[in-house]
Amino acid sequence: MKRILSLVLAIAAIITVFAGCGATGNTGSSVKAISATIASEPKTLDPSLNNAVDGGNYILCAFEGLTTIGKDGTIVPGAAEKWETSTDGLVWTFHIRKDAKWSDGKDVTANDFVYSWKRTVNKDTAADYAYYIYFVKNGEKINAGEADANTLGVKAVDEKTLEVTLENACPFFTEIVAFPALVPQREDIVTKDATKWALNPDTYVGNGPYKLTSWEHDSKITFEKSETYWDKASIVAPKIEWYLMNDQNAILSAFKNGQVQYAKNIPTDEFAAEKAAGTLKILPLLGTYYVDLVNSKPPFDNPKIRKAFSLAVDRNYLVEKVKKGGETPASGFIPYGIADVKQEPDFRTTAGEYISTKAEDYDKNVAEAKKLLAEAGYPDGKGFPKTTFGLNSGSGHEPVAEALQQMWKEKLGVEVEVLAQEWNVFQQSRKDGVYNINRNGWIGDYMDPSTFMDIFTTGNGQNNAKYSNPKYDEFIAAARKETDGAKRIQLFHDAEKVLMDDAAIAPLYFYTEPVDVAKNLDGVVNTKLGFVLFNWASFK
Repeated sequence: MKRILSLVLAIAAIITVFAGCGATGNTGSSVKAISATIASEPKTLDPSLNNAVDGGNYILCAFEGLTTIGKDGTIVPGAAEKWETSTDGLVWTFHIRKDAKWSDGKDVTANDFVYSWKRTVNKDTAADYAYYIYFVKNGEKINAGEADANTLGVKAVDEKTLEVTLENACPFFTEIVAFPALVPQREDIVTKDATKWALNPDTYVGNGPYKLTSWEHDSKITFEKSETYWDKASIVAPKIEWYLMNDQNAILSAFKNGQVQYAKNIPTDEFAAEKAAGTLKILPLLGTYYVDLVNSKPPFDNPKIRKAFSLAVDRNYLVEKVKKGGETPASGFIPYGIADVKQEPDFRTTAGEYISTKAEDYDKNVAEAKKLLAEAGYPDGKGFPKTTFGLNSGSGHEPVAEALQQMWKEKLGVEVEVLAQEWNVFQQSRKDGVYNINRNGWIGDYMDPSTFMDIFTTGNGQNNAKYSNPKYDEFIAAARKETDGAKRIQLFHDAEKVLMDDAAIAPLYFYTEPVDVAKNLDGVVNTKLGFVLFNWASFK
């Protein structure tokens, strides 16, 4: 017997809907363009190739998955009006809306999803999010080159019916198919020019609530309401302008003069004033800010050195004196808010601290760091090789990097060179392992430990630390197959312990989302997973 799942399913994440809250922006008619800035120039808007939260936000303007995020912040039917699952949870049948259309007026079909998912999992595509297709039968084997793409567990039963067979039952699969990497794509368009189709508004044909009308590189991306979207009647904002900025002072200025009504990445020194003005909101964000200690080359191929660098960091100083946005010092990799066997106590609380973040323990941490560095052959940092620290410029990353640079110099006697690049350039440098240390951060894509743990498996496209441990991989592989909830969670605890014992990365703090919002801007939806939707926003 099959269970009909056409009811709305809630995301187990905190959702914030603004109902008017800050400095006045656009005035006059309530139905006006919304202008916002969340990041600088994105690396790509190609759903298969994007690997960043900012890119994901832009993609979800133009595209819609089988499910989507609704105006109340829940997972709701998207391109699929309903779906069914088999009793064992392995076969999902999605029924695509008859009125689901592309922005050029053509019908959205099941084959558009089949093509998209096969393209993303294809090894030659080199998609960082290819592992999202691992939930689907044979996805991992196909990505490893061990199986033919046609064996992927997804097929078009007919033009409007998509059947998906999973490797293992996945109760949160409705969250997975809402993700930007799993939206449909047009084979006839992408195959004509796979490298440039996502750069041109004429070929960037989507099925979402908006259509791309212009991309002024390093300046602004503009989306306008799509007249072919199946639910166009519910879309309030006629246009969304995303300003591409990374200079924090310029961002604040743009907000104050009304150029943008929603702004991330304002200077931390201005938080108090903006909060007093009633514009700054500190939103919850399910994520961890960390540094990759690139494991695949000296000096961080030595775990003692990695541990020394991590222990030498004063995480309390970072959150209290540098960030000032209500962040929490990170004692492990998975942040607070992910459920354990039960929702409370959560995963982080149950796991405890792998790194003591108690202020009184910092001197002990430093003493241990010095000891480890000496054991690695570099007492007081003497003879330590040249070390580079790469990051993207702007967005408040430089002050964090400079604080770390100073800590490592004072506590370990090590000189670290900080090198900044533009965001779209840095993403590739980080992926290529250009530096010894990378600035990094991870925002959860769904409410399960796997969204944090999967990325450090050997060869994962998001594994910029180049970490590899067979034991870790075994725990993650076992967790994917485990059907007993308590045993599955324990496998993730075991995996995190291995990761932290190896000091593959150095988690610094758990994110918050400070954002300036105009007082008269109403109806903005923010999710704890980093998405912001202006679809239903207007000015009071």
